[in-house]
Amino acid sequence: MRADAQRNRDRIVEVARAIFRAKGFEAVSMDEVAKAAEVGPGTLYRHFATKESLYDAVLEAWADKVNTAVDRAISLDAPARERLLNWLTDYASMLTEHKGAAARITAALGDPGSPFAAKCQTYLGANQRVINALDSALRPGVEAIQISRLVGGVAAVVDTSELPADAAAAMLGVVADGLLAP
Repeated sequence: MRADAQRNRDRIVEVARAIFRAKGFEAVSMDEVAKAAEVGPGTLYRHFATKESLYDAVLEAWADKVNTAVDRAISLDAPARERLLNWLTDYASMLTEHKGAAARITAALGDPGSPFAAKCQTYLGANQRVINALDSALRPGVEAIQISRLVGGVAAVVDTSELPADAAAAMLGVVADGLLAP
């Protein structure tokens, strides 16, 4: 890719990230992104054929962030509950970074045709790593998709309500306690 084309793409992604974060996926139009990025619609569509592909590019950095958060949580020198709760808190926080993302990503779990399938796979993989690391401390039969849906549900409630931050922490504590072996 030419340097000017890469600059345009990077600018579009940066501007789109801010707009998606502020307004949510549904409320953003491609024309709005093009205008805010100061590029023509043709330039925008050359890089991103659909709003979903643009959103996917905006969320691309999540994979690295997710893996860093999992590494940090499972490598803590702490009891299993603290390591699990650390991950669940980071996971919920990542899901709520972009308005509406928690519900969209959680609803897309298990749908290989979803435009968010790659992000779902990243989260499922992260949750599987947590399960593998904490296996003996978890209830038998805990699955990555269960963790994803539970935390996604908590994150969606927080994302769409006026709950205080400590309400999410309390709900995630209940989720952690439910996942741990008695």
